[in-house]
Amino acid sequence: MSLPATRGVAGSSFIDMTAAYRVVAVSGSLHEPSKTTALIRAIGAAIAERAEIEFELIELTDIGPALAGALRRDQLPLQVEEKIVAIEQADLLIVGSPVYRASFTGLFKHLFDFVGQYELVGKPVLLAATGGGERHALIIEHQLRPLFAFFQALTLPLGVYASDTDFAGYVIESEVLRSRIALAAERALPLVGYAATRPVELLAG
Repeated sequence: MSLPATRGVAGSSFIDMTAAYRVVAVSGSLHEPSKTTALIRAIGAAIAERAEIEFELIELTDIGPALAGALRRDQLPLQVEEKIVAIEQADLLIVGSPVYRASFTGLFKHLFDFVGQYELVGKPVLLAATGGGERHALIIEHQLRPLFAFFQALTLPLGVYASDTDFAGYVIESEVLRSRIALAAERALPLVGYAATRPVELLAG
């Protein structure tokens, strides 16, 4: 899918780009429609309002059946291999999962099990999650952040958590959540620009 791309301002700093940032979003939801996917789309749209991007959304509802049967990367069908390459080549990752058995979904983890161990070094990752109530918000700190720390990715300090009460059906209706999404987008872009101009060995050092 694609989102409208514009060139704009993040905070008080102009984002000067010669090419669009490659933004890849991964929704760990196993259902469609999905609050998690709606949240991921909203974050992508907020990024697109502030910078020129190429946006790709990867949904486990699409690739899950083809992904689940593989034990090694060379067993993956082309459809899934292309998604993993997109993850590895992104300038910014937006990742999110519903809280399931106190963690992210198993297929979400299975997808990232195939990502190269050093392919996300220094890559900015914006973390997001959804759950039934606020008590699940710590999934971002206790589950998602350690996973991407393993990859030596640059997890952005501000994650975005949404509970069921933030939605009307599958549409975001909470102004507080919208404000947090906007703030996360504004804070993400300077770090994306920084990472894009730094050699990987310096980011990993």
